[in-house]
Amino acid sequence: MNCPSVVCLILLLVPVRSPGDGVSAIQSGDTAFARMDYAEALREYKRGAGQSTGAPLLWRISRLYVLMSEVSVEPETATLLDSALVYARASIRADSTDPGGYTWLAGALGYRALAADMPNRLILSVRLLAAIDRALRLQPDNDVALSIKGSFYRALGNVGWIQRQLGELLFGDIPDGGYREAEDALLRAVAIAPDVMRHRYELAVLYLDMERDEEAKGELLRASTLPVRIASDRPRLLKIAELLQEHFSISVAVTAGAAGQGGSR
Repeated sequence: MNCPSVVCLILLLVPVRSPGDGVSAIQSGDTAFARMDYAEALREYKRGAGQSTGAPLLWRISRLYVLMSEVSVEPETATLLDSALVYARASIRADSTDPGGYTWLAGALGYRALAADMPNRLILSVRLLAAIDRALRLQPDNDVALSIKGSFYRALGNVGWIQRQLGELLFGDIPDGGYREAEDALLRAVAIAPDVMRHRYELAVLYLDMERDEEAKGELLRASTLPVRIASDRPRLLKIAELLQEHFSISVAVTAGAAGQGGSR
């Protein structure tokens, strides 16, 4: 190498970073994520984030923080959601055509809205819907985005007429929509990913809200047989068993692996 000796020495000391480093971190992080070792997954993803600022890596970190928040308690929950929002927005800045950043931005905003007062809940709801719409325009078969959309519209469906009128009077427009939009989104999510517990659970709870008990029972029974894929599926299984017993006097066996911290929301 024909260069001054000092420059050559610097070049030898500076690590060479390649796009493959980020890919490797995603692969190893995804392996840890699949076995629900979130601490290891976070280490691997962040190792890659030090070498690459690609959107797929950044939204995976956001996803991880959202899922960790589901099985945490305050004040840790708020801190995790703060981090999820930071990485989701970084993903969008890195590549505005990748739906992952918008999907997990919506996921984090949804949980933030649950704990917010009415004025901030409305603001967060508008941002959530904008993120979901963008994710679905980029990827119409995004089952996670559809599931989040369904949960949002179920919550809107549970807002009574008087509450809606008062809310609009005091705080501005409340987004249109409710049970019908929720069912449409959740049915699409189930059709795309029928073995994801969350999708069927959310559909079942919607049917309970709509007093469509037989359909709710069917979805709860199907959900109770599905594998645990994310940490919040463990408490979700317990909730499924509770709902089946409470509403239908049906007992289902819940494995020891279903016991876990936190609760599904």
